[in-house]
Amino acid sequence: MKTQKIFENKTHQWLMMGRDADKPDAIIDTNQYAVITKNNALLMDPGGIELFSAMLATVIKHIPVEQITHLFASHQDPDIISSLGLWDQALEGATLHSPWVWEGFIKHFGMENIVYNPIPDPGNTLKLDGVALEFIPAHYLHSSGNFNVYDAEAKILMSGDIGAALESTDAPLYVEDFNEHVSKMKMFHQRWMPSNKAKNDWVDRVRALDIDMMCPQHGRIFKGDDVKRFLDWFEGLQVGLLHDK
Repeated sequence: MKTQKIFENKTHQWLMMGRDADKPDAIIDTNQYAVITKNNALLMDPGGIELFSAMLATVIKHIPVEQITHLFASHQDPDIISSLGLWDQALEGATLHSPWVWEGFIKHFGMENIVYNPIPDPGNTLKLDGVALEFIPAHYLHSSGNFNVYDAEAKILMSGDIGAALESTDAPLYVEDFNEHVSKMKMFHQRWMPSNKAKNDWVDRVRALDIDMMCPQHGRIFKGDDVKRFLDWFEGLQVGLLHDK
């Protein structure tokens, strides 16, 4: 599993983990992100059950396991949170932040030690050693209860499935040619995003944020002007289509 430090300052850092070349062919490759502060760490969409051992081995190269005090699940899909039962055995007293609407579903993955903190529909803020991480509503994109994570200090938006692309594990970390990258995103967004109204509400909300990097759950990271290019492209895309017309 590859690890990249995508941001660091005096208060915290962001790690991106993924591009697992050893994954089974039928498993979708996922990006996992961590925010690490002085005494705490938040793991975001920590992955499927098949990734747990690789994820744990990767994370403890950077921090002791006791520093993982918070987890975040943007929604209920197994590719991002079916490892929960194993994290539950590895962590003591950690908190999982996830949409309230999915609490009864996510707990099927197993929770005895981890505490569930349901995020209300308007979102809220988690502070780790003074670093504020905002849970930004992204409902119906693609899940009916769904959130992004925004770090105003780092100017990073962890966007979950929004901006996702399906490509090889050896793809570059960042989008290099936006127009070429569209072909890797179009079908996914049209098929999995069901609501144009929800999409446009999200675009309006995100345009108001100061973002240097948009980090999706699959594929490459959008950086600089490519963030705006994505918002413009997504706003004009008709979603909720079974076939591309």
